[in-house]
Amino acid sequence: MLALLEVVVPVFLVIGAGYLLIRFGVFPISLADELMRFTQGFAIPLMLFKAIAELDLSRTFDPALLISFYTGGLTCFCLGIVGARLIFRRRPGEAVALGFAALFSNTVLLGLPITERAYGTAALDTNFAIIALHAPFGYLLGITAMEISRADGVGPIDTARAVVRAMFRNALTIGLLLGFAVNLLAINLPPTASAAIDMVVRAALPTALFGLGGVLTRYGIRGSLGAATMVVGLSLILHPLITYGLATAVFALPIEVTRSAVVTAAMAPGVNAYVFASLYNRAMGAAATAVILGTLLCVLTTSVWLAILGTP
Repeated sequence: MLALLEVVVPVFLVIGAGYLLIRFGVFPISLADELMRFTQGFAIPLMLFKAIAELDLSRTFDPALLISFYTGGLTCFCLGIVGARLIFRRRPGEAVALGFAALFSNTVLLGLPITERAYGTAALDTNFAIIALHAPFGYLLGITAMEISRADGVGPIDTARAVVRAMFRNALTIGLLLGFAVNLLAINLPPTASAAIDMVVRAALPTALFGLGGVLTRYGIRGSLGAATMVVGLSLILHPLITYGLATAVFALPIEVTRSAVVTAAMAPGVNAYVFASLYNRAMGAAATAVILGTLLCVLTTSVWLAILGTP
């Protein structure tokens, strides 16, 4: 277990450093905002662009992999809504926001560095295949369900427009689409451009982790602990459990692919869960609590999943 903690803990130490240095005023909260703006709007989209541009699409995009991961995500989304409605008596829109939080795990800021530390850079191809569909799948599902659930919901055409706007205003989606274009058109990047991108990419994840820690000081535990705990349980336990079961018992995926898929599924709710709740002004307190509680517990639950999955 100590060896596994050595894989996971450094990632959370960087998050913790960001949290403490912002929390105690060494750096202003505006620094965390700017770091997240830089990483989410530029550095990480560049990282995803280059990863997809160089990915062997025919080998990596395995339908069995995607079914294993996204069946777990869809199940957690549905159970999050049902649990919020029946157990916590939340209104329909709030229930959708909580379902979205259970669905939208932090595949990039946590999933990539933990997978890389545990299994090496080569294991990230599976992560990138999942990430390529994560935002489109999540926002399509979340926005459609929210628009249907709202008393002042709009028609299908306006709902479709909202989905498209949410996806194509997202820099991560743009980076992924450009990466697919370069890959499918067999465009070779100039060596100087590739080297410059690599310089930015090396800074992307450590900077994003530090910024994430700083941003978490803004959220905190805002009540609704019961609903948030349900969301965290779905994210950290049920999602990876379903992914693991399908990957091993149904599809018999290679262990290397299974490891990356399960670790990605086992990540805490991402900050996008709070952003989505804020967009509709629904269940923001519970979403914020789920983000920070899940991030804290992820240290232990990820170590357990790494122990189950074994080491290369």
